[in-house]
Amino acid sequence: MTILDSRPRTSPRTAGTSGADVDQRVVRRRLGPGRRIPFGGLVGVVVLVACWCVGSATGLIDPRTLSEPWTVAATARGLVEDGRLQEGLAVSAVRAGLGLALGIAVGVVLAVVAGLSRVGESLVDGPVQVKRSIPSLALIPLLIVWFGIGEEMKVITIALGVLVPVYIHTHHGLRSIDGRYAELAETVGIGRWEFLRTVVAPGALPGFLLGLRFAVTSALLALVVVEQVNTTSGIGYLVTLASSYGQTDVIVVGLVVYAALGLVADGVVRMISRKALTWRRTLDD
Repeated sequence: MTILDSRPRTSPRTAGTSGADVDQRVVRRRLGPGRRIPFGGLVGVVVLVACWCVGSATGLIDPRTLSEPWTVAATARGLVEDGRLQEGLAVSAVRAGLGLALGIAVGVVLAVVAGLSRVGESLVDGPVQVKRSIPSLALIPLLIVWFGIGEEMKVITIALGVLVPVYIHTHHGLRSIDGRYAELAETVGIGRWEFLRTVVAPGALPGFLLGLRFAVTSALLALVVVEQVNTTSGIGYLVTLASSYGQTDVIVVGLVVYAALGLVADGVVRMISRKALTWRRTLDD
């Protein structure tokens, strides 16, 4: 008959240590991408510009194909002194802003209608999915027929590009709200508007902000295209005019402005997301 030893066993790692040392727990680092790097989003941009400078200085990049960075900087300074760059930037920013605002407003309204009502979803979701499969840029010929070639057509084209991502992600956020919150709200007897304010809006906010990031990119993509359509002002007009004369330095200046607009807009949306979603803990925190 074997007698089992009920005394606690001491592992070799804990042998010879006091009880206090044994009770100490190992502190493990939380899994994730690591500590945030200050201005980490600009590291890749700096590396890209450095490669451009090295390629231009060593002759690997033909200046007839892509102008040198210092030439582009001098051209940008000249455009600023002439006032053409500021004027074009202001016009493009207004176009993008109006289209973005209109697309966000329509997208949120449609998402709320479809997300909170089965009847609304049946009426709204199908047409939006059809629009999703048709690029907004493919609708430009039809929009020109309907609205002409003025500012109205350009703003509506940008809004159509913004509408879909805002609707898709906001609608998903609404449908992803835990049903137990609705049961709890019904139990405590809060009203419908209070339920929308305290449960629905916070639950859909992460999806809306994610859609907003995609919407900003879509707005800039649409802006680049519509400013090539019979435009007499804006950054796109400068680029189109420069392409007619083979001025690659002016073209690159316009592309840099578009890129800067995208980086700034995305950075603003990400900052808003971090401030508005402080109650969520993610790997990006």
